[in-house]
Amino acid sequence: MNWRVLSCEIAGKLDCNPALTNERPIICIDSLHQRMDRFDIKDEHNRSYPISTAAMGMGNQADSFKTPFGIHRIRQKIGGGQPRGMIFEAREPIGRVARDLDFREKDEITSRILWLDGLELGFNNGAGCDTYSRYIYIHGTSDEKRIGQPVSAGCIRMRNDDVIELFDEVLVDDLVLIR
Repeated sequence: MNWRVLSCEIAGKLDCNPALTNERPIICIDSLHQRMDRFDIKDEHNRSYPISTAAMGMGNQADSFKTPFGIHRIRQKIGGGQPRGMIFEAREPIGRVARDLDFREKDEITSRILWLDGLELGFNNGAGCDTYSRYIYIHGTSDEKRIGQPVSAGCIRMRNDDVIELFDEVLVDDLVLIR
């Protein structure tokens, strides 16, 4: 897999709108292998990260606690400049940092948030399936020991150092393909 293959796949599904890919990195989330790959246009700065998707599996239905499939974009970046492990509630830092990140089995949102917005009308965008209104994020977690297992409540969890690195490399409107 590389950037060009993903770009063509996405453009095909989005009625060949090449402006959406805009030669920016593309994030591909592989739910089967619990892995995220960030593909750079020149394939020189590609990165892979272990992740965790939903314990309830994959699906686009509202209130399902499942990780949504399909093509998304990063709609908002939240938490830049906050310390590693900062805990967020309702997308706001609460002033408390999770320091013991291997022994907490809570679904706390930590460090950074990349809020996703579905781009496929009727599939992950719109009534009953809207990724954005479901508050689906890529985010850090205070439960790093279970990264690599499907244990989230619908979001994509990452290790805190990894989500901080990713946050600094991506922009609002960069594309995310979830499989």
